[in-house]
Amino acid sequence: MCTYSGKVFRATFTCLALSLLIPSLAALCFLESPIEPHSLSYQVPPLMTGVLEPNLKLRKAERLYEGQLVGPESLANIGDVLFTGTADGQILKIEDDQIHTIARLGRPPCGTRDNEPNCGRPLGLRVGPNGTLFVADAYQGIFEVNPTTGAVVQLVSSTTPVQGKKMSFVNDLAVTSDGRKIYFTDSSSKWQRRDYGYLAMEGTDDGRLLEYDTLTKEVKVLMGGLRFANGVQLSPAEDFVLVAETTMARVRRYYVSGLTKGGVDTFVDNLPGFPDNIRPSSSGGYWVAMSAVRLNPGFSMLDFLADKPWIKKIVFKIFSQETVMKFVPRYSLVLELGEKGSYKRSFHDPNGEVVTFISEAHEHDGYLYLGSFRSPFVCKLNLKDV
Repeated sequence: MCTYSGKVFRATFTCLALSLLIPSLAALCFLESPIEPHSLSYQVPPLMTGVLEPNLKLRKAERLYEGQLVGPESLANIGDVLFTGTADGQILKIEDDQIHTIARLGRPPCGTRDNEPNCGRPLGLRVGPNGTLFVADAYQGIFEVNPTTGAVVQLVSSTTPVQGKKMSFVNDLAVTSDGRKIYFTDSSSKWQRRDYGYLAMEGTDDGRLLEYDTLTKEVKVLMGGLRFANGVQLSPAEDFVLVAETTMARVRRYYVSGLTKGGVDTFVDNLPGFPDNIRPSSSGGYWVAMSAVRLNPGFSMLDFLADKPWIKKIVFKIFSQETVMKFVPRYSLVLELGEKGSYKRSFHDPNGEVVTFISEAHEHDGYLYLGSFRSPFVCKLNLKDV
């Protein structure tokens, strides 16, 4: 039997709920979304079987210099001396377990999202034929750094447009053995590195592969229309360049010499994760670090949202990109590809218990050094143990 007071309560509760819900929905409709998402189409991710079978091999890695550096994105060796660039804008030399700052590409203060453009963010790092370091800074461009004196020379400035487009997110680079050409990526002309979450979720297709000629000082565009152009790697014969197209979970190939010069194809498609940097393996293949994974069986948020741009708009009306990125599983994965793009082996840390936020797998003297875009350490894996 329904009492009068019960009816009054239900009516009051309904009115209260509607009074909260209707303004909230109205506000949601009128709020601006920071992104204009593209509708993307992915294949079903590859099954995690065979070579991709989940394992715990990355947990055999050792954390080095924990708490002494932050975000060692890319790694390079000159002999047994290790170099990296960090989130506070420094180029570091690690020798005999001692960390030394050799250069800064930007200027302090550092450490916050707002500071990043002025502080600088060194990403891709390579050793040139004359023993100097070539560095891609996300905000400032391409630099050459003397590892002994710390002298810095800017080769390419991000402030100079290339074919009418600015460079907002310079990412990785590769240098020819003679030092003549530098191939590098600009992930987007719209989004900066600090907004990489927006770039990934929007699916923006303004990434480019560029070439800098150190003799003529010219920069030209080799490939455009890439969705989050990322890691770069020359083939052993230097006849093609591989480019990670992160948002599309694939690696593209651009031919720089031979009969197919200027040609483009897909080196490997439908990867089990979203690729970051690519580096050579001693087998003649390539190490690919996955910034996030596409588990099958399992759930991939990016795959689920790919063809639902309206949901992505709503999500970013409500949540910050930092909050959204927290929903990406901390599953660490490194994949070794053969010289023709086949899967050779994979190393996993399913919950990121030891290795987290991998950006690069750099092989040196029987070890795999694992860089990270945000972790406060470098990881070192003995390849004999796996």
